Amino acid sequence: MYRAMRCTALTGPAALSLEQVEEAAPGPGEVRVQVRAIGVNYPDLLMTRGAYQLRLEPPFTPGMEVAGEIAETGPGVQDWSPGDRVIALLRHGGYAEQVVVPEDALIPLPTPFGFDEGATFHVATRTAYHALVDRGRLQSGETLLVLGSTGGVGLTAVEIGRLQGARVIAVGSSDERLAVARQRGADAVVNYREQDLVDAVKSVTDGAGVDVVYDPIGGELSRASTRLLRWSGRLLVVGFASGEIADYPANHALLKGYSIVGVRAGEGARRDPAQAQRGREAMLAWAEQGHLRPHICRAYPLGQAADALRSLESRGVVGRVALRP
Repeated sequence: MYRAMRCTALTGPAALSLEQVEEAAPGPGEVRVQVRAIGVNYPDLLMTRGAYQLRLEPPFTPGMEVAGEIAETGPGVQDWSPGDRVIALLRHGGYAEQVVVPEDALIPLPTPFGFDEGATFHVATRTAYHALVDRGRLQSGETLLVLGSTGGVGLTAVEIGRLQGARVIAVGSSDERLAVARQRGADAVVNYREQDLVDAVKSVTDGAGVDVVYDPIGGELSRASTRLLRWSGRLLVVGFASGEIADYPANHALLKGYSIVGVRAGEGARRDPAQAQRGREAMLAWAEQGHLRPHICRAYPLGQAADALRSLESRGVVGRVALRP
């Protein structure tokens, strides 16, 4: 037996409860991972409300990424052995003391990482990489505007933008939070609660605007950011953390020649595994070299998963949050 957080109703984090679950042996091509840390992601929160693209019927266990050690391998597994330190990727099921996953869902834990960092690395980094590199085609010398720059996927976008050679402008809600974005490579910051976004960015860019907007927020900030896009600019629609889906006038996109680009990293990986593998290799290389490392503001016990999700909802997180069994 092992313990897992189960969502028993689609009513949000309050519906999570810690339950005993029967242990399952890994089948052919599978491994059992003893979980040491779990990444907490915004889609986990949406799943507990039935508001994510993947809608699960209760009871189910949220959790898209974990880190730990291989405890057991199933028949036919040759590339992994008990004791290997790994990151395991799931669509759900990670809020648990152990998981059984196919061996191709594993990646090695980067050498500089602890388990908390490993568990909070892949989802946010893959989202930002797929958005900026695969979909946004961000080039060295371009200017990148990152909305929600102090959240998990936003802070990673700041880092990847820097690694791609772009000038990065980070947008956030407080000077204290934006100081972390500066530490992670932002060339300039904008506190949208104290400054008008459009005026501030035009001032920073001498009126030239930006080439790419990375937008996990939606709402009014998203709409305002379109006024800053240069000719042939790209607005990358990553998510709607504000709770509001923005709408855009088509004639404005036509006149300014910008593109509105949807970003779904998970679906992109399923449709183009080769592209996803190239991205994964680049991400892991950066991690091994010390260029990418999750900023973790807090780790909660597994039994406090509901509190961890509420901290995401209230925007009380800078970077990432982890759970520890």
